[in-house]
Amino acid sequence: MNRRDFMIAGAATAGWWSVSAALPTWAAASKKGVLNIAVQPEPPGLMLGIIQNGPTQMVSGNIYESLLRYDEKLEPMPNLATSWTVNEGATVYTFKLKEGVLWHDGKPFTAQDVVFSVDVFLRKTHARLRASLAYVSTIKALDDHTVEFTLKEPFGPFMGLFESGTMPMIPRHIYEGTDFMTNPANNTPVGTGPYKFKEWRRGSFIHLVRNDQYHDKQLPNVDTVYFHIIPDAASRAAAFESGKIDVLPGGTVEYFDIERLKALPNVSITTKGWEFFGPHSFMWINNRNGVLKDVKMRQAIMYALNRESMRDIAWQGFGKVATGPFNSSVRYYTDNVTKYKQDIPRAKKLAAEAGYKGETLRLLPLPYGETWQRFAEIVRQNLAAAGIKVDLVATDVAGWNEKVANWDYDLAFTYLYEYGDAALGVSRNYLSTSIEKGSAWNNVEGYSNPKVDDLFKRGAGEPDPEKRRAIYEEVQRIIVDEVPVAWLLELQFPTIYRSNIKNLVNSGIGLNDSLARATIE
Repeated sequence: MNRRDFMIAGAATAGWWSVSAALPTWAAASKKGVLNIAVQPEPPGLMLGIIQNGPTQMVSGNIYESLLRYDEKLEPMPNLATSWTVNEGATVYTFKLKEGVLWHDGKPFTAQDVVFSVDVFLRKTHARLRASLAYVSTIKALDDHTVEFTLKEPFGPFMGLFESGTMPMIPRHIYEGTDFMTNPANNTPVGTGPYKFKEWRRGSFIHLVRNDQYHDKQLPNVDTVYFHIIPDAASRAAAFESGKIDVLPGGTVEYFDIERLKALPNVSITTKGWEFFGPHSFMWINNRNGVLKDVKMRQAIMYALNRESMRDIAWQGFGKVATGPFNSSVRYYTDNVTKYKQDIPRAKKLAAEAGYKGETLRLLPLPYGETWQRFAEIVRQNLAAAGIKVDLVATDVAGWNEKVANWDYDLAFTYLYEYGDAALGVSRNYLSTSIEKGSAWNNVEGYSNPKVDDLFKRGAGEPDPEKRRAIYEEVQRIIVDEVPVAWLLELQFPTIYRSNIKNLVNSGIGLNDSLARATIE
């Protein structure tokens, strides 16, 4: 992801009038049957099997599909698969596919496409899915409309893999025998989804049109979708105010603008559609560095933080104070863990016991706009109140990636998606096997605990839900006590939209696969 994908990409230089001139005039001419949506930043590409960052998923999740969709409780719903069965040992999953499904070029979608997509294409191109596919021994097409996945051993979150961003279906007839990364079709994506790719004017907009051969003949309800690329948050807000934009996805405007925008006539707001992702913000703490090696110093940092204030000031009340490594939307979450309410005297005492001598800690804010800068300023003030000195180190996106990936920091803001299950989006941050220099998205803090490694391994392979629960509750308690990172907030990304757009968000991944079922009144 892939992650900070809907957040502001930094200070912009283009003014509103130069941006508005790039908007297609026909998109603004009539609202009937047209959705105008902001996307930020501009996707690097639209081939969802190769690129999985947030903007790509939001656009291309409506072009490509997977076997299932998920509701807000993360329960699976039929999509390209109409039904499924699981054997008693939870090692064989058999899916019946919907008949009559066509690719956008008119070719039939079959079980052979599923086998190619998952066992050939995505094993090579999709790092996050590839980690889960390590549990899969074979994928077989039993006939044109039946596919069987056989696992080497039970894998608890297996049924959570079948959404468009995690397991998109790829047309075998276009990609088989080609160089996947350079195939010309990457520029003109072909899926089975409700919308077809029409045009991409770089720096201006991406244009999708209704798939008239969609396998659900009642959908999509809206004929045309434009995703507009507008370079800065203020201009995106202005575009919405002027009526040129109908939908501002979560994170496309600064949080201090939300109250003003939602007070406009005919405007609604929702925080739904992020349940599958469970965005979770925290600070990496470099467990390798000086006094930060001591758990008491890390606990001191936690006790110094006023996370309620961070939520209310920086995030304008949107968010929930995190209790530990699991977002509360993740299966088997528990809040039966050590609580870290702000306690400045306790923070000072723990820091002293850890041997803190007034060293200055380097804190890397996320370079994604004013909201994140305010977030970092509050942390610096909190730590200063506990006698802990902090310097904010300004970076751009590339610089942040470079420093974090190469462990050149003391504290660093981040947020990651947790994908509804610890084995999919949590364990990677704490497993010792995930310590790999050069990546900003694994166990960057350098935390290592063999018991935690064992619990995560057991949890991933345990098919019994109650046993999984017990395992994951234990691992949460251990990690919270050892504070490998400083948990901050479960982020909420409010989507702002015209009130005459109904059913805009209708799944656990929100706009990424919901547009076909939206209607305009």
